Amino acid sequence: MAKRADILVRFGRRVRELRTEQGYSQEGFAHACELDRTYIGGIERGERNLALRNIERIAETLGITVSELLKGV
Repeated sequence: MAKRADILVRFGRRVRELRTEQGYSQEGFAHACELDRTYIGGIERGERNLALRNIERIAETLGITVSELLKGV
């Protein structure tokens, strides 16, 4: 059986997918979330272990619930 990707990698892919679907650049999205662009880049690469507050910020910026953000992760 194939090993499932790490949760941080899966979450990062989900954030990138939703961000690009909504037409945000990484920099524009970071600004809207009030987070640093390099932090968003680290999230999308699966390098950051986020605080719940930042997960909520990302979901709010995307206009979705936290549970919708985590769907499929």
